[in-house]
Amino acid sequence: MRHAKSSWSFDDLSDKERPLNDRGRTDAPRMGQALAQRGICPDLLVSSSAVRALSTAALVAHEVNYPADRVHVIDAIYGADVNQLVQIIRDLPDSTQSVLLVGHNPTITDAVNVLSPSSVNDMPTAAVVCLHFQAASWAVVQRENAELYFFDGPKNHD
Repeated sequence: MRHAKSSWSFDDLSDKERPLNDRGRTDAPRMGQALAQRGICPDLLVSSSAVRALSTAALVAHEVNYPADRVHVIDAIYGADVNQLVQIIRDLPDSTQSVLLVGHNPTITDAVNVLSPSSVNDMPTAAVVCLHFQAASWAVVQRENAELYFFDGPKNHD
């Protein structure tokens, strides 16, 4: 998942500290509701350490009945390039079967395109791509054992 829309209204904040704007605070729970309607509640919710990503993760967690205090923060997601993000995914614990990862563009779109058999042009803010992997371990996930299950964004729920 790409984090929801962030605010550029605070010149004194670093990029990492930028909060969600009003639209982001609306879109994140809307996408969480869409995931819940599909019956999706991840075993693990992972987020970048950026405020906008963590806020997105917390709002989605609420909607899918995932404990917000169990969101796992991986600082390396913030600023990761596509190869680093794919490695973060491959390093996920095999004890989890379903993971929701909240990250940033362009890296999240690039990672989807590395791992998915179907390409995605660009993930808008708060968009979700769901991939299913036929793999016994996260360490071996790749395009060849992946299926694009769905691609969804907030505009589909206006």
